[in-house]
Amino acid sequence: MSETFVVCVRNEGFEASLEVRKLYRVIPDPKAESLIRVVDESGEDYLYPEDLFASVEVNQETAAGLSTR
Repeated sequence: MSETFVVCVRNEGFEASLEVRKLYRVIPDPKAESLIRVVDESGEDYLYPEDLFASVEVNQETAAGLSTR
């Protein structure tokens, strides 16, 4: 299964939790309608409005490197 990554494009209301222009790994959550689950700056995973993010395509080698962080 390939991993999905997003970049935060705005963080209004979530300034302490999300950094603009930072990549976040998406944690699949089939019950999260119009929300996206990412591990934020606290180190915990939370749901955020998906319009705060833009999808990013990365190759397998890059995804593997990002996932080890």
